[in-house]
Amino acid sequence: MRAMVLSKCAPIETNPLTLSKIDMQYVERGNEILIKIEACGVCHSQLHSIEGDWQDLGIPPVLPTVPGHEVVGEVVEIGDKVTKFKIGDRAGITPLLESCMKCQYCKEGKEYLCESAVITGESLKGGYTEYITVTEDFATKVPKEMKPDYAAPLFCAGITAYKAIKASEPQKNKKIGVFGIGGVGHMAVQFARIAGASVIAFSRSHKHLEVAKRLGASDTMVFSDDQEEFLREIKEKHGLLDAAVVFAPADIVTDTAIKAIKKGGTAVIATVGKNPSFMAFEEKTIRGTLIGSTKDMEQVIKIADENKLEVVTETFPLEDANMVLTKLKNSEIEARAVLIP
Repeated sequence: MRAMVLSKCAPIETNPLTLSKIDMQYVERGNEILIKIEACGVCHSQLHSIEGDWQDLGIPPVLPTVPGHEVVGEVVEIGDKVTKFKIGDRAGITPLLESCMKCQYCKEGKEYLCESAVITGESLKGGYTEYITVTEDFATKVPKEMKPDYAAPLFCAGITAYKAIKASEPQKNKKIGVFGIGGVGHMAVQFARIAGASVIAFSRSHKHLEVAKRLGASDTMVFSDDQEEFLREIKEKHGLLDAAVVFAPADIVTDTAIKAIKKGGTAVIATVGKNPSFMAFEEKTIRGTLIGSTKDMEQVIKIADENKLEVVTETFPLEDANMVLTKLKNSEIEARAVLIP
């Protein structure tokens, strides 16, 4: 089958992904399904992995690898023990491809924290190809009327946004700042608004802020590295925030977000960076967040379907993956790019 394969980490401008032929996947275990991929979202974290930014974290763990971890497609084969899916169903996979189902985290329903987790897109089982197998417990049903290019970004950007907003404990009239409006942030604005919160969106990009405003943000502000002036502007316009959610992978943004919340407020960090410092006596809560469980994913699909969540996407053919990731790196993608095999 056709696949965009990464053999060596390198700057995306050097076209490190190569269109290749790899072995076709097939159902090997009784609880597996085979999905013919119809769409795969392009995530910014995948860019970091491809360029080697996270090699100190062991990402990617093996090479060669097929990137891509937000996958939607049609079930074309099922194992003899599968009960959740039938051939012809539409299914999706998050970055969590598999976990042990036996450890403390798995038993608590937090399988995404499993130490033995297998990550989609960190082996030859990735989404930048034509087929992928997964056990039925780690696939989520997608309504047939939900288009694949709409649904695919929900399986990483969507669940990340949902889980982060959930961690900020949204409620009516609560002021939540969303720092970083892109593939994840534009969905977070909507999840917070659906929960009744008042959303203030922050980004360096005027184009991204226009998207946030259209999707329900009560106000938008251009982020500035002049922290003192920026915080003064926030206080003058809105007062201190009840909560802040950070998606922008920059330490200055995280630090500013923590300073922008009130005493007793909550900052949710949904990106990789240095450990933030904060004054303990201010009783602020700093929380990390990482995708979510299969049950969380089911909720994301349900909320998106019932509330007609807008997923802003641009579609491209699979072989354009290098070009698409370069555009993402240069902030030329409005929200979420999706590859179509």
